[in-house]
Amino acid sequence: MVNTLLIGHYETNLSPKGRVALPSRFKKILGTKLIVTAGYEKALMIIAPKDWQAVVGQVTNRQLTVGPARATDRFLLGSAFEVELDTQGRFIVPKYLRKYAELGDEVVFIGVGNRLELWSLAKWEAYEQYLEKNISKLGEQLGQI
Repeated sequence: MVNTLLIGHYETNLSPKGRVALPSRFKKILGTKLIVTAGYEKALMIIAPKDWQAVVGQVTNRQLTVGPARATDRFLLGSAFEVELDTQGRFIVPKYLRKYAELGDEVVFIGVGNRLELWSLAKWEAYEQYLEKNISKLGEQLGQI
């Protein structure tokens, strides 16, 4: 049985034109057509089209009369792009998203279950340090939700 859980992290390079190769392990699970959008903490979310509705629905299925719900819809849906991998498993990260995530030459793919995140390597390393120092507190806070 093929593992469909996206896990692990893979460092790679982003070309000057914004082209990046999706690790083959992730390509096997996601396929060749992807949706890339702005995510939280200045990372990008990468989702298979078949999972898009479920992932986005977790945060966007709220009342339209509530301002934060509309803002979240605009943030996730308004910055979403459909991309397709080339024969070498690469895709171009749209310029808008490269700017949003402050992507440089070095990037990292992070598997987080039903989606991927694409981070600037420097931002990811700083966030990893934050997690290492605060994971116990964060876990406790989750227990209170």
